[in-house]
Amino acid sequence: MKLVSWGIFLLGVAVSFSSCAAAPKAPAPPAKTEKVSPASAPKKAAAKSGEKKTVAAPVEPKEAKKSEPKESKDEVAHCPPDMVYVEGDYCTASSNPHEPDQFGNTPGGGQPDIEAVERECKREWYAEQNKKRVCEEFSPEVTCKGKFVKKRFCIDRYEWPNKKGENPEVMNRFHQAQIKCAAVGKRLCTESEWTFACEGPDMDPFPYGLTRDATKCHGDEPWDSPNMKKVAARDPEELRRLYKAKPSGETGCKSDFGVYDLPGNADEIAASETFSGKGAHFDSVTTGGPWYKGVRNQCRPKIYTHDEGFYYYYLSFRCCAEPDGQETDPRTPKQKRAGDTMKKVERIAGITVEEMRELLEKKKTDPTCGCTTTRCRTYCGTLLEAE
Repeated sequence: MKLVSWGIFLLGVAVSFSSCAAAPKAPAPPAKTEKVSPASAPKKAAAKSGEKKTVAAPVEPKEAKKSEPKESKDEVAHCPPDMVYVEGDYCTASSNPHEPDQFGNTPGGGQPDIEAVERECKREWYAEQNKKRVCEEFSPEVTCKGKFVKKRFCIDRYEWPNKKGENPEVMNRFHQAQIKCAAVGKRLCTESEWTFACEGPDMDPFPYGLTRDATKCHGDEPWDSPNMKKVAARDPEELRRLYKAKPSGETGCKSDFGVYDLPGNADEIAASETFSGKGAHFDSVTTGGPWYKGVRNQCRPKIYTHDEGFYYYYLSFRCCAEPDGQETDPRTPKQKRAGDTMKKVERIAGITVEEMRELLEKKKTDPTCGCTTTRCRTYCGTLLEAE
């Protein structure tokens, strides 16, 4: 069995289908308190790195401007109807980021970007379960200690399967999620794309502003005691017992760009852009935090200690793509750098892009995809449904 590194509170199991009946070891307690994420600054075209700016604390939360946005002609022109167009300046920790690609994106390349934004926490509390401090309210004053880089991309409006009102799909390993995105002409979002879509142009710690509110982005559920052996075996009954995600499209959990359910609800997989330092070990990054109380339900914090074999009952994903109808390379930044091909990804995932495409097409007329095995139900996304 492939060993799994456990990050802040997150439990999990990284086992292949061939060994899924084996029980994972119970998670070790967190080694140390996770650093509270900063965030939130006004967007200014001429902003400089290290410049400190102050935003007046809002009298009321930002919900007033969070009404259902109408799709602009600009957005429709740049992205497919089921995706959101994101463009702007993103604060990165990298001191030497890569050159912008043909789409105008500047990938990261240094330390995790949580280090790039500095903001004071005004109110916090201690989560005993996870041995970490949870910030309730951040100061409007913020500093970008890194540098601003251009971002321009399309992102799914909702978590996979990217449909309003449907439950986020869970229990996919990194490469399986990657194959699913590739099957619909997309790719996994990078960690910086996910963060920027969440915090918006103001670098907010939460998509709705500066003050934590678990009623907006679904959180603060009491901690469960999962049967790890059953989770490892993908036992449908146990997965249904543990699953507490709400259907996609919570009206209060929407970013300035119009992307839903980024922090809270289901945790998400993203592709790493961190090539050095403590976050450089794996291609997989987990971001957003799940529905439990006392976890990292913010835009910037990430977990870099889960390998690509990690899957769990609250771990979902969403897809991104290049704008303007440009062809999207489904490989991750690290796969591109290593010269990996999608053939290699398909071997690891246990299914080809074409096979996944056919399965998703079949699901349109047969919700079960005709599956009779755990492997097939994982690919089809029907693990939690009664057999």
